[in-house]
Amino acid sequence: MNSEERPDTSLRGVRIAVDWGKARIGVAASDRDAILAFPVETVQTANRPVQRLAEIVAEYEPVEVIMGLPVALDGTEKIAARDVRQAGHQLAEAISPIPVRWVDERMTTRTAARALHDAGRDARKQRGVIDQVAAVAILEHVLEQVRSARSATTTGGTDS
Repeated sequence: MNSEERPDTSLRGVRIAVDWGKARIGVAASDRDAILAFPVETVQTANRPVQRLAEIVAEYEPVEVIMGLPVALDGTEKIAARDVRQAGHQLAEAISPIPVRWVDERMTTRTAARALHDAGRDARKQRGVIDQVAAVAILEHVLEQVRSARSATTTGGTDS
């Protein structure tokens, strides 16, 4: 099963990324031009998370929602990935017709914790912030793909 789905670069508008964890869900959004990703909120999984995510989607009106998929280092999908896919399918039903797609999120939480540490913040005391920063990292990965594909389209796809 392929965990990475390519972005639809023809879609212009806000994108939302979700870093779904056991206890918390980090949410990030982009600007309409796919330039900037920013943290939105940390949703607690115990508090009807699909409903809250659907409310966020209604507020931001994205062209798509990206779910980070916790793929193992060897590229396989374990129990956590199946749980995220199940949650993603529930979210997709709640926000239809807005598409939900999955991207490999390996190492995003670790990268987020390192970024907070480098900024002088104690990651252990900032767990909710880590989830949002991880969602931003997921979204930045997607936005880079979108910008690269758009650039290749406008330049004819040739390398100099």
